[in-house]
Amino acid sequence: MTQISVFDGHNDLLLALWRSNDLDGSSFISGRDKGHIDLPRCKAGNLSGGFFAVFVPAATVAPESFWSRHPELVQGDIKKNKHKRSDNLLNTAPISQAYAYVATIEMMDIAHQLAKQHSDKVQICTNINNIEKGIEDKKIALLLHIEGAEAISADLHELEVLYDKGLRSIGPVWSRKNIFAEGVNFTFPSTPDQGSGLTEVGKELVRFCNKKQILIDLSHLNEAGFWEIANMSDMPLIATHSNVHDLCPSPRNLTALQLAAIAESNGIVGLNFGIGFLHFEGKRDRFLSLDTMCRHLDALLEVLGEEGVALGSDFDGIEVSDHIADCSGLPNLITAMKKNGFDDKLIKKICSENWLQFIKKTLS
Repeated sequence: MTQISVFDGHNDLLLALWRSNDLDGSSFISGRDKGHIDLPRCKAGNLSGGFFAVFVPAATVAPESFWSRHPELVQGDIKKNKHKRSDNLLNTAPISQAYAYVATIEMMDIAHQLAKQHSDKVQICTNINNIEKGIEDKKIALLLHIEGAEAISADLHELEVLYDKGLRSIGPVWSRKNIFAEGVNFTFPSTPDQGSGLTEVGKELVRFCNKKQILIDLSHLNEAGFWEIANMSDMPLIATHSNVHDLCPSPRNLTALQLAAIAESNGIVGLNFGIGFLHFEGKRDRFLSLDTMCRHLDALLEVLGEEGVALGSDFDGIEVSDHIADCSGLPNLITAMKKNGFDDKLIKKICSENWLQFIKKTLS
């Protein structure tokens, strides 16, 4: 089995643990009976760490236990959403800042509980030195990320709290509109040219992130917002988990012009493993060939070069091919990459080195 390790650009493990009411993350250590990521499977697949996202779903998707812990939020979110439980993570209903903030803190606290109770196995990292030392010590290196900024109010004061808790990367939107920007929907086929650009508060968010050296993730953002950030941000452009629109015309994927702009900024794109964002007809084909992923990688490499392409699996937040199944199947992707002509040097860059080099030059 290959020993090439993977540092991944995006996963939703913390959301999955939160929804299952595992607030200390113990099932991550012992092994989960579902989902894509846990410690035993990380070891099997040589997953050394990555961007661990906090995503707050619609109120109807939150676990019942959350509302028991926070009855003060029931009046605002549950009654407004009629308290109809759902497992539909694609529900794009608006969420309140109060609910989003409390849920965000709970998910970040899961990461901190893991790092505190299992300090020999898990480490929260805020810079390249933390990450490299954690990987060297065979710990899972967690870089905390927020997917959708609903937890943050217009004066941005919550960002200081979140930064102090380890936040170093943020996607201003998920696929729903908020006070900062607009996300794309999931229609197929379609383009990311949907809706208006950043709000004034959104522009302030970008400036704040540049000042604090918080990475700004463009995945899920619509095209108007993308170009505004491209024109005003001081940092290289980053899309942690997106694919090539020319090969799969989902609005979640990046157009040729967007990819060129990321390349010009010396930015980086992480390949999303979601089968619906890979298949040229947007089909959720569970048996999708890993050659399809390699075709997207080839197309990204053609524009971004060997230093601008990485992985952004979206594990625990998306359907992936049965040929990978979960993070223990990452060596299968590496085997497919070799079969498609990728040499070991390039594979190592895509699997981990490019993310680590990007973090080294952007996070002090």
